[in-house]
Amino acid sequence: MTTDEIDDRLKAVQDMLAASVEGVFASDDWRAALTAAARFHNYSFDNVLLIYAQHQAAFADGRVSAPEPSMVAGFRQWQAMGRQVQGGQHGYKILRPNRVQWRETKDPGSAEWRRMARSERPRSGADVRQRSRLNPSRPFDLATVFDISQTAGDPIPELPAPILLAGRAPDGLWDGLATQVTAHGFSLLDAQSTAVLSGANGVTSWTDLTVTVRTDMDDAARAKTLAHELGHVLLHDPRGAEGRVDRAAAMAVTRGAKEVEAESVAFLIGAAHGMDTSDYSLPYISTWASRDEGLATVRATGTRVIATARRVLEELPTRQWGSGQPPGLAERTLEQRREVPTLHARRDRQPARSMAGMSR
Repeated sequence: MTTDEIDDRLKAVQDMLAASVEGVFASDDWRAALTAAARFHNYSFDNVLLIYAQHQAAFADGRVSAPEPSMVAGFRQWQAMGRQVQGGQHGYKILRPNRVQWRETKDPGSAEWRRMARSERPRSGADVRQRSRLNPSRPFDLATVFDISQTAGDPIPELPAPILLAGRAPDGLWDGLATQVTAHGFSLLDAQSTAVLSGANGVTSWTDLTVTVRTDMDDAARAKTLAHELGHVLLHDPRGAEGRVDRAAAMAVTRGAKEVEAESVAFLIGAAHGMDTSDYSLPYISTWASRDEGLATVRATGTRVIATARRVLEELPTRQWGSGQPPGLAERTLEQRREVPTLHARRDRQPARSMAGMSR
């Protein structure tokens, strides 16, 4: 494939992405976009929109039976899971970072890092590190994934879903969220009722670095609220270089945008734990989202929300699902990689045995 052909394909995908973002904004359908992101929190917001747009087109054409995608993987990845892409199916194009990689070694004389030549071998005992950056001439390439509805074969193992008692939060969720809040220098406080917080369920204060959550709610509601406030902690720090609240910086992002982002983070964290907070989160988000305008805001918000939710989820010691990839894919791929050297060794030995048999 020529460079021009690659550029044309990238432009087509970028155009599709722009149309998807515009569709979300024009229809005020942040609910649908966020629900999609909850199923695919391992993917960027841009790629979530691309997967959904292409799957909906495939469904409209009768190429897939499921109206929405559920989990996607590459052609070889599905094979690793014992499944094959069915004939006539077309994969979904997504964006893949195109990174330039190199190695650096520390000069024993100056103790400074320097870039190594491709064929260079490090000195014995020398420090070596891997470095990478986006290719400035083409920061993204295309990758192809297929939804499970486009494949056939072995059943996919299902992750055991936690059984939530009425009003109970998943085990470890509150403590995990609280640990992250306090790790960022905040004190976690209790409020006896909503009246103490002027009608709010939770409040994040940057002046005294406190996060306060109502105690007169079910455990699940308190955990969701704490996830919302952690979203504020991670996304909306208004402090300047000296640690003081910069009011100009604080007002640079509208209250509506902040609430959309924080509640969206809480929605994604809840979804990853089997907590359906849509009855509260989605109307709340729609109310605030309608106060802001700007097409670019939709894409920027989605990107920030998914990145923040993923950051929180990676640090939580809880059982989660909804990554958008088949459960057990990483383990199955690793098993196959371990099997490859064994297969090569068997093939290498086989001719030797055959020749020995002929010599007899």
